[in-house]
Amino acid sequence: MKIRLQVTPIEGDPYECETNLFVVVAWERKFKRQASSLANGIGAEDLAFFAFESARAAGITTPLAFDEFIKKTKSIEVVSEDAPSFTEAAVSDAH
Repeated sequence: MKIRLQVTPIEGDPYECETNLFVVVAWERKFKRQASSLANGIGAEDLAFFAFESARAAGITTPLAFDEFIKKTKSIEVVSEDAPSFTEAAVSDAH
């Protein structure tokens, strides 16, 4: 699953960042939910966490604490979202 986000800080210029596997696993660990549960909707805290961790992974300077990041952020918008793609292994004659 890949979500591209536009983050608009209260001070400074907007920037974009994108989730990766590390960010999604960190979210699952923190919130004790599976990524598949996001199909039912993404909350504001979910988006904020994705933006916080994605920005850090991209080398963008952020506050050290998640709550401080939220306090200093004006808005977070989803720019694009790639749904996870699950494929089944093809049946073959090889053993």
